[in-house]
Amino acid sequence: MEQSKEHMMVAALENGSVIDHIPTSALFKVAQLLQLEKCKEEVVIANNLKSNVMEKKGLIKVSGRFFTEAEISKLAVICPNIRLTVIKDYEVAEKREVTLPETLCDIVKCANPVCITNNEPMKTVFYRKDLHTLKCRYCGKEQNLKDIKLK
Repeated sequence: MEQSKEHMMVAALENGSVIDHIPTSALFKVAQLLQLEKCKEEVVIANNLKSNVMEKKGLIKVSGRFFTEAEISKLAVICPNIRLTVIKDYEVAEKREVTLPETLCDIVKCANPVCITNNEPMKTVFYRKDLHTLKCRYCGKEQNLKDIKLK
């Protein structure tokens, strides 16, 4: 599949991952979350790109790296509805929209200071109440996604 030169900003990946449709305000938070500053492989971070889906978008390409389900779940918490593409041998091997899972284990910190997860050495568990709200399994505290803190 040939792309016009005006749309090709960086070289194609032989193997790796592409995170697309990142809100521009969250791009560097995503890069930090994935610890891309420690990555030894090639990393391309682009911001304020034209988009047919949103006004402007961010994009991250990482050569030779495939993200774990835990990393993808964290991404879904801070940027629901981003797109993840896995590239193998210059071909798209997998493409999916990353959505917030029904259950999040040991990813989000509970905002309730008296929750057992903040006072005992145990993993947090949150259930997705709706597209913008999580609920703690242990204390029932509801948290809006924009206010959560990752562990």
